[in-house]
Amino acid sequence: MPHSGINVLFEGHNLVRLLGGLWTTVWIAALALVIGLSLGALLGALRTLKNPVLRLGLRLYLEFFRIVPTVVLLFLAYYLVPELFHVDSLPGSWMAVIAFGLWVAAEFSDIVRGALLSVPVHQRESGLALGMNRWQLFRYVLLPQALKLELPATINLATRVIKTTSLLMLISVMDVINIGQQIIEANNTTYRTGVFWVYGVIFIFYFVVDYPLSRWAQRLAAQQKV
Repeated sequence: MPHSGINVLFEGHNLVRLLGGLWTTVWIAALALVIGLSLGALLGALRTLKNPVLRLGLRLYLEFFRIVPTVVLLFLAYYLVPELFHVDSLPGSWMAVIAFGLWVAAEFSDIVRGALLSVPVHQRESGLALGMNRWQLFRYVLLPQALKLELPATINLATRVIKTTSLLMLISVMDVINIGQQIIEANNTTYRTGVFWVYGVIFIFYFVVDYPLSRWAQRLAAQQKV
């Protein structure tokens, strides 16, 4: 099968290039999650305070990132941030980390807020009755229970971020989708069915990364219902 479509994967370093693109996808998603979850945990805790101005500001922050499409956020980060802060040396991959990180922070802040408010009131009252201050109550009573409640939603958010990285090609980041498209265009004449094999491999890559996370989230959610 000299011209079989599957051969496009083994032409030159195409398969290695796809794996390199997958690594770009994974590290951008992972770093954005680390930044976003850290910032979102803080914002979520602040949203439980009774300061109306603070809560309004954080609510507007959440709504902005919920309403604005992710692709628009990427374009804003890629074109607007360097212009506003006079930064020209950062590559598109780091602009993507900023955009995804701020989006994750907004989404995770709502998850954290909901988890903290879901802790039964009597447990809060019991902690206060034992003489705990606000920090001790948060650390020893609210936080351990909130972590269990928010974990399934957090894992689902992580899978959404990984899948959304497919938009990175729009800002010229050499992720797995962008590299796959380059391979298809370069070999379209020789391997006309190569597009099915290239995108088939990309599908497998995303499935291998996302499916274990999805199953983990389902298992945790089922355990909470028991």
